[in-house]
Amino acid sequence: MTTRAVRIGNCSGFYGDRLAAAKDMVDAGGIDVLTGDYLAELTMLILAKAQAKDPSAGYAKTFLAQVEQVLATCLERGIRIVANAGGLNPGGLAEAIREVAARQGLTVRVAHVEGDDLRENLSAITPAVSGRPVSANAYLGGWGIAEALAAGADVVVTGRVTDASLVVGPAAWWHGWARDDWDALAGAVVAGHVIECGPQATGGNYSFPEEITDRRYPGFPVAEVSADGSSVITKPADTGGLVSVGTVTAQLLYEIAAPAYLGPDCTTHFDTVRLGQEGPDRVSISGVRGSAPPETLKVALNDVGGYRNTMTLVLTGLDIEGKAARAEELLFDVLGGRDRFAEADVRLLRFDTPDAPTNEQATAHLRVTVKHQDSRVVGRAFSNATMELALGGYAGFHTTTPPTDASAFGIYRPAAVPRTALTQTVVLPDGTRRTIADPPTAVAAEPVAPPSAPSAVAPPESSPSGSAPSGPTVRAPLGRVCGARSGDKGGNANIGLWTRTDAGYAWLRDHLTPERVRDLLGPEVAELAVEVYELPNLRALNVVVHGILGAGVASATRPDPQAKGLGEYLRSKVVEVPEDLLGS
Repeated sequence: MTTRAVRIGNCSGFYGDRLAAAKDMVDAGGIDVLTGDYLAELTMLILAKAQAKDPSAGYAKTFLAQVEQVLATCLERGIRIVANAGGLNPGGLAEAIREVAARQGLTVRVAHVEGDDLRENLSAITPAVSGRPVSANAYLGGWGIAEALAAGADVVVTGRVTDASLVVGPAAWWHGWARDDWDALAGAVVAGHVIECGPQATGGNYSFPEEITDRRYPGFPVAEVSADGSSVITKPADTGGLVSVGTVTAQLLYEIAAPAYLGPDCTTHFDTVRLGQEGPDRVSISGVRGSAPPETLKVALNDVGGYRNTMTLVLTGLDIEGKAARAEELLFDVLGGRDRFAEADVRLLRFDTPDAPTNEQATAHLRVTVKHQDSRVVGRAFSNATMELALGGYAGFHTTTPPTDASAFGIYRPAAVPRTALTQTVVLPDGTRRTIADPPTAVAAEPVAPPSAPSAVAPPESSPSGSAPSGPTVRAPLGRVCGARSGDKGGNANIGLWTRTDAGYAWLRDHLTPERVRDLLGPEVAELAVEVYELPNLRALNVVVHGILGAGVASATRPDPQAKGLGEYLRSKVVEVPEDLLGS
C-alpha cells in the first residue's frame, strides 16, 4: 500500500477503438496501470456469434494485438495491465496472452476473473428467462481484479465487469481499501466512469469545439486516484484535445440514469460530485459520497431476435411526400402486404431544400426496414422486390445501395440476479482459484447527504441555486445555453445537459420539464416516459427517455440506434431564451 495516487490510463473505449492508443499511452510514460474497456451490450452479442462458430473465441482480439505491442515495455516498467477484453472467454484470452509472451521470450503472470457468465445458470435471474439467450452476463465489480493484482499478476483479464471496475479494482489494490470504504470506492467509480470511454473525456464528441485549441486527435485519459478516492483527470503530455471541467462533465453525464448510480461494489451518488480546474488539462474530482450496493447484480441478456434487411430509396425534387407514399404503396403491394413481416418500419428522412442549388440538396430518403424469423422472407426476396420499382415506380427512382441479403439481429434484455446465485472467482497466475467475497449490501439505495463543507477545489458557485433570469427573451437554439451528450442504456436513451453558468442552470432547470422534452423531441417520444434528474453541483440535468431504442441497439430501426445524436438534436431546437443568457 502507498500514499501516492495511482495513475491509471485507459487505452480503449470500445471493441474497435484506436489500436495505437495502448502503445501511445505506455510510451508516454508515468502510468502505473494500463486499462482497456472493450465490452458494450452489443459487443457481447458480437462475441457470442464468434464463439458459436469457434468455441475458443469469444474475446476481443484487438486487445491481444495491443498486448503484443506493449507487453515487454509494461513488464520492464512494472505497469500492470487490466482489461475486460475476456468477454465470454477470459480464460481463453489469458492463455492467448501467455502464448504471446512465450513468442516474445517473456515471462508474464496472467490472472483472469470469471463467474459473470450465467448461460448455464439462468434460474435465479429476474424476470424469469425463457428460451436460451446467446449471452447472459452479470456485471461484476473490482474486487476480483484487486485480488489478482495483490497476488502479483502482471496482466488481469475479465469478462463482464462494470466499466468503472477497471479503475475501482486497481485503486482498491493500490490503496488497500476495505470493502465498505464507500466514499473512496465511489470516488473511484466516478473516475472510472470518466475515463471508460477514452477520448470522450479529453475533448472528443464535445458540444463546444471552439474551446479546444489543440485540434489533434485527443489523447486518451489518465485518472490519478488518491487514497481518499478523490482524483485528477488528465492526459499524456503533448497529445491533442482538452481536459476541462466541461469535457469531464460531459462524460460524467454519459449513459447514467438516477443520481444514485447502482454498482456491484457500491452505490455512487452522482449528485455529490464536485469538479475543479486544477491547471491546464487537469480536472479534480472530489466530494463523492458512496453507500452500500444493492443485493442484486445487473444482468445483460442477448437473444437472437431474427433477421432484418433495409433498403433506402432516394426521392428527388418536387412532391417528396407524394412520391414516398406511392413508393410505400407499390412496394408492399409487390411484397404481398405488410402482414407477412414481423415488423415493417418505414421512415421518410428529409434532407431536401426548395430550389436546391445542387441535385444532392434536392433529395430525401425513404428508409424501409423489415424483420422476420425467416431470413428468406427479408433477404433477397425483399430487396429484389424493391428494385421492381425501378421502372414502374415514381419519377427519379434510385437507391443508395444494391439489393442485399438479410442479417441477424439481437434483442437486449436487462435483468437482475441475487449475488448469492453466482460465484465470482479469480484464477491466479499459478492456477489457484479464489472465491471473491461480496461487500456488505443494502436492501435499497438511500439518499446520502453531501459533504458538510464545500471542497477546496469546488468551483466558486458550488451549488447553483436561485431563480432563472427574467426579462426579455429571444428565440434561439437550446444549445446556445447548454452542452449535451447522449447515449444508450438498453432500450432507453439518456441526454446529459450542462451549462457553464449558474444563471444558465437555473433557467435550464426550470425550463426543461419532462413535458417540454417530449414537445421538443417530437412525435417519436410523445407517448414515452421521460424523467429529468437534477445534478446541481455539475450545473446539469440528466434526461432519461424510456423505450426510445426498443429492444436495444442491435434491434433498433431508428437511424441513430444508440441515440448518439439525440442530445445534439435537442440542442438544435429553438426555444425562448432570456437575452441575458446568450453570449454568457
